[in-house]
Amino acid sequence: MEFLNLAKQRYSVRDYEKREVEEEKLQRILEAGRIAPTGANRQPQRFIVVRSEEGLSKLKGSANVYGAPLAIIVCADHSATWKRSYDRKDIADIDASIVTDHMMLEATELGIGSVWICHFNPEKLRINFNIPENIEPVNILALGYPAGEAASPDRHDTLRVPLDQLVLGEY
Repeated sequence: MEFLNLAKQRYSVRDYEKREVEEEKLQRILEAGRIAPTGANRQPQRFIVVRSEEGLSKLKGSANVYGAPLAIIVCADHSATWKRSYDRKDIADIDASIVTDHMMLEATELGIGSVWICHFNPEKLRINFNIPENIEPVNILALGYPAGEAASPDRHDTLRVPLDQLVLGEY
C-alpha cells in the first residue's frame, strides 16, 4: 500500500470487537516497534504486552483502553536514551512516539484498529505492572478489530490544517 493512503486510513478506534488479535499479527506489530529509528540508535523502547483478562483488568484501573482485547504499554528506559549534549534533553518521549507510530501503522496495514492513549495514571501503571524506576511508561497503544464503520480517509481534507499554514520557512 502507498504510505499516504495507509496513513489516511488510520483512525482512532474507540470500539472493538471481542475478537483476539492473532499472535502472528501481534509479532509483526512488535517487530515494527523494534525496527523503528531511535536517537543514536540507542533503542530505549520497552514493551509491556497486555492481553490476558487479568492484565486488562489491571490496566483498566489506570487507563481507558475502550474494550480493546490487546494493549501495548510503550515505555522508555531512561538509562538507554540519548541525551542532547547542549542541554541534556532526554528524548525518551520522542523515541517512544516514533516507535508507537510505527506499530500503529503496521497494525493499520494488518486491518487492526488502534488508539494512542496518553491519559493514564503512571503511578498506578507502575505499581500494577511492576515497572522499574528507570523505565517510564510513555503511552499505551490499544489494539483490536474495529467494531462499526471506519472513518473516511477523505476526512483529512477538512479536518487538517492546510499545508501553507504549517510551513513557516522556505518553501
